[in-house]
Amino acid sequence: MHKNQQLLFSIIFLFFFGWKSNAQESIIHPKNEFRGVWIATVVNIDWPKTAIDGVEKEKADYIEILEAYKKLNYNAVIVQVRSVGDALYPTELAPWSRFLTGKEGQAPNPYYDVLAWMIEEAHQRGFEFHAWLNPYRATFDLNKQQLSPNHDVFKHPEWMIEYGGKIYYDPALPEVQQHLTKVVKEVVDKYDIDAIHFDDYFYPYTVPGKTFNDTASYKKYGAGLSIGDWRRANVSNFVHTISTMIKTSKPWVQFGISPFGVWRNKSADPKGSDTQSTANYDDLYADPVLWMDQKWIDYILPQLYWSMNNPRASYSKLVKWWSENSNNTAVYIGHASYKIRGDGDKSWNFATEIPNQVDFARSFKNVSGSAYFSSKWFMDKNFDVVRLLAENQYKYPALPAAVPNLKHIIIDTPIVNEFQKDSTKYSFNIKSPLNTIVRYMVVYGGDSISKIDINDPSKIIDKIRVSQSTGTILFSIPAEKINKYKACSVTFIDYYANESAPTAIDLKKSFKIYIPAQPNENR
Repeated sequence: MHKNQQLLFSIIFLFFFGWKSNAQESIIHPKNEFRGVWIATVVNIDWPKTAIDGVEKEKADYIEILEAYKKLNYNAVIVQVRSVGDALYPTELAPWSRFLTGKEGQAPNPYYDVLAWMIEEAHQRGFEFHAWLNPYRATFDLNKQQLSPNHDVFKHPEWMIEYGGKIYYDPALPEVQQHLTKVVKEVVDKYDIDAIHFDDYFYPYTVPGKTFNDTASYKKYGAGLSIGDWRRANVSNFVHTISTMIKTSKPWVQFGISPFGVWRNKSADPKGSDTQSTANYDDLYADPVLWMDQKWIDYILPQLYWSMNNPRASYSKLVKWWSENSNNTAVYIGHASYKIRGDGDKSWNFATEIPNQVDFARSFKNVSGSAYFSSKWFMDKNFDVVRLLAENQYKYPALPAAVPNLKHIIIDTPIVNEFQKDSTKYSFNIKSPLNTIVRYMVVYGGDSISKIDINDPSKIIDKIRVSQSTGTILFSIPAEKINKYKACSVTFIDYYANESAPTAIDLKKSFKIYIPAQPNENR
């Protein structure tokens, strides 16, 4: 190689790898961060892969999703359990989904409670389970022949409005709101979920040349209000009712909503964002700012499905807007993994687009996580993006923090009854706390009892689903996960996602040892 060529190559090499090293060093690695993925069941987008898969294949495919995202250090799944007036669980309020069994109203064979099973598998792997429901969408098309006789389209045709090739529940009707509240309440009461999740479907998106014909309801219930204010009031009343119901039933269950990414454009309201887009307030008759102001929701997850510098709706401008205009809630950002190399905006052709978005969102103090639509896009494609995230932004595990309205200090600290080790595993016997219902134990590693930093995510060894029996919590960790450490700390995570102060254990010994707690800055 010519000397000049050698010099040029060396400069390029040092520049590239020096930049990469500096970039990696500058990446923030938060210990507390929500990392979610949507698992869409409608028309078999993500799971089940087809409507005619057998039960064993369905189960294997769902576990494959969980394992893939656990490996990527995600910590929450948002699973669509009601998409079009149907259900992925046994209920008298809706028929079994045809996307699950191939025929609406037909139960799985062999029979199992799909939702209960999905929740258990998610919790065993340390995921929060957010039950995602589409309340207002009754059908995905106008083909009524594929619907069950027990579908609400047949049972209550007076509730329905056809619009744009689909059928919707009329959000204005009190009986509709009561029915949909029962639907959500049953899921909250019956299942061990961490959250109820609604997406962006409230009043339907505008279809050019079509009219959403709720004239009769407006005449009956809309006196004194413009049609826009009346529709927004219908949605807000429903959100308020659902919020009150959830907290009355199970106060630890979160209520999260993932609205369209634009509240209002600045052209319509000076408080709006510098965008030219469809808007929640004006087009979907949804007012997320009001919901946050009133503390009706626990987290907001706006769908910012644009590139960093999109000219009509910029991701960077919208992250800043939501950061500055949110309150009383946790703020997570929705990312469009489905757009990678599949969008007219050529920014999505670059593997760095989403990693850059994550880094940008993390620069805002009150933005505390991300979610991705949808799970299949990091399963069998886009492996270069997956690799970038795995090696950089998501190199270490993270724990979802308690949302603002659910934060509290856990007064209990783990008390170690017994600790043992052998060649294959380390076993822990922890006294069940008196004042805390424990969801998980978290184990951190360190070089000594005095040098365990529980605020360093690289020191998280494992997050373990708790099994409590006879006053004790028993769990074990494979030796290969913990052998490199000389000491560890254990903490409680309660059902509200709050973390206790730690207790340290000397791993060189096999007996009870209790160390006074140190403060946990991220509690």
